[in-house]
Amino acid sequence: MSFVIPGLPRNPVASLDARLRGHDDGASPAAAGFFGPACLTILIGYGHVEQGAIPRQDGAFLPGPGQEVALYEVAYHARLPVMVKGPTGCGKSRFVEYMAWKLGKSLITVACNEDMTASDLVGRYLLDANGTRWLDGPLTTAARIGAICYLDEIVEARQDTTVVIHPLTDHRRVLPLDKKGELVEAHADFQLVISYNPGYQSLMKDLKQSTKQRFAAFDFDYPEAGLEAQIVATETGIDAGVASKLVKIAHAARNLKGHGLDEGISTRLLVYAAMLIKGAVEPTEACRMAMVRPITDDADIRDTLDHAIDSVFA
Repeated sequence: MSFVIPGLPRNPVASLDARLRGHDDGASPAAAGFFGPACLTILIGYGHVEQGAIPRQDGAFLPGPGQEVALYEVAYHARLPVMVKGPTGCGKSRFVEYMAWKLGKSLITVACNEDMTASDLVGRYLLDANGTRWLDGPLTTAARIGAICYLDEIVEARQDTTVVIHPLTDHRRVLPLDKKGELVEAHADFQLVISYNPGYQSLMKDLKQSTKQRFAAFDFDYPEAGLEAQIVATETGIDAGVASKLVKIAHAARNLKGHGLDEGISTRLLVYAAMLIKGAVEPTEACRMAMVRPITDDADIRDTLDHAIDSVFA
């Protein structure tokens, strides 16, 4: 199962910092049109949101052979929380963006990290000239306005932070704001989506079973060769034959996973290489720069992949 959305424009048109700062005590940005349907809302750090319209266009999404689009739609209409698992650069975030666009729902994306606290998600009191005021976090904002809240790389967050999502992901669908003494009932359109790369799991970075068993889940992987070449060609406008060669190199590298490589070459890196080639960089140099150097510092592995590149583009 694999998804990439080539050609989907992401043109932020307005910073919503000031509007979010004015979102106090239940004031709804949605009522003022700040989060409209068929718009992508991207959270970039705490309290900073940009919004860009996503035009409905044909060919914006290349689905794999599975039924993930239809299954996700059923999960959304049942308001089930969804977990998306897969290797880096296989299209997890693009798939979530596409589904938000297809369903006509706003999307708030949070890039999780180990320094993120529960307050970063639910909100906090801030000091201003008039004293203190409450500022909703991205999770609370999504719950209030009925957006899809997407927690990207959830395992990067501490477990004592992620438990804050538990009341939102069972039959209760509520979010307690302990510091404010408020219980937020999730909007009827609200949905929570999380993603992570199972290859990076460890005893210290894994989800609790009490968290996992609150979600329906999809397993993603890199596309099969023909579809992946089509994705690269569509995303960059590169020749289909060159795209196929890039995919061939990627498959050779993926066979080395666990034998010197922690992760194979992702579809994202193939797109990067294709963009360099489109910019008149020699194919062999573009592949080394975009596909080999970022993933390993091991001299032997580099030599092996460099030889594969030379043989494919000979």
